[in-house]
Amino acid sequence: MTSRRARTVKTFAALAFLAALVATFAGPAAASNCDRACLSGLLADYLQAMFTHSPGRLPVTKDVRFTENGKVLKLGEGFWRTASGMGPYRLDILDVPGDTAAMQAVLLGADKQPVLFALRLKERGGKISQIETMVVPHDKDALIFNPDGFIHGNEPMSAVPPASQIDSRADAIKIAMKYPAGLKIGSFVRADTPFASDAYRIENGIHTAGPGCKLKGCDNIKTQDIIKHPDVRARFAAYDDHLGIVLLYLDFGQTSRYGKGRKLVTFEAFKIYGGQIHAVNAILRITSVASRSGWGSE
Repeated sequence: MTSRRARTVKTFAALAFLAALVATFAGPAAASNCDRACLSGLLADYLQAMFTHSPGRLPVTKDVRFTENGKVLKLGEGFWRTASGMGPYRLDILDVPGDTAAMQAVLLGADKQPVLFALRLKERGGKISQIETMVVPHDKDALIFNPDGFIHGNEPMSAVPPASQIDSRADAIKIAMKYPAGLKIGSFVRADTPFASDAYRIENGIHTAGPGCKLKGCDNIKTQDIIKHPDVRARFAAYDDHLGIVLLYLDFGQTSRYGKGRKLVTFEAFKIYGGQIHAVNAILRITSVASRSGWGSE
C-alpha cells in the first residue's frame, strides 16, 4: 500500500512538473495579441490578395464573413473583381485590444478609376474572421466625390499625438459619440461636442467644415448649421490608441435631405486627443432606408 501511494505521489509530481513546463512555454503565446505589425500585415495581405484577385491567398478562418456595402458576398466577389491598385490616400487604423484592423483609402478600380474605400477586419488566431467594406465609386450614390481632397490639408489625421495627450479607450469613444449626439438634435453646440478650435471635417474628399472649407458658413465645425437626424445610429468599429483615432459606422436614418426612401451611411474617423476632436474624415454613400450594414444590431 505504501509503495503504491509513493508511486501515486511521484506520478502527480511528474504531471505537475509537466503542466508547469507547458505553462511556461505556452503561456506567453496564449496570452499574446496580434500586435500593430501583425494587424498591419493583415491589411497588406488583404490588399495584395484583392489586387491580384486571389482570395485563396488570404489567411481567413473557416467561418469568415464578408460584406460589401451591407451585402453578404463570397470572398472574391464585388470590388475584388475590378480592384487594380492603390490610389493616392491610405489611413490605417489599428486596434490591438480590439483585434481589429481598419482602413480608409482611395483605391483604383476598373480602368484605374479612383474608388473610395473603407475596410474593417477582425482578427482571430492570426487569421481574418470578419471583413466589412464600403466601396464608393464616382456615381450618384457618392453624393460628393474628390479623392485628392483627402491629401491636401489633412496631415493632422495621420500625425502621432504626444503620448500624454492620448485619451483612454472609454473616454475616446465617449468623445466620438458626442458627434452623432449632435447630429441627432441638429446642433453640436447643444450637444457640447468637444471640437478643438481648429477642427475640420472632410467627407469623400470635400472639406465641409473648418480650415480648408470653402462653403458658406463652414469655417467653424461646432457652430456650423447642421440638419437634425433623429434616427441616426452609431456603431463603434475601432480605436487606434497610437494615432488617437476612433472609427464609427454611422447610419444617418431617414431625413428629407437625401431624397424619399434614401439615407446616408458613413465610416467616420475621428482624430481625438487631449479630450477634443481635432479632425473628422468620412467615407460616405447614399443607400436605401431599408438597407442594413450587415453587422451589429441595426
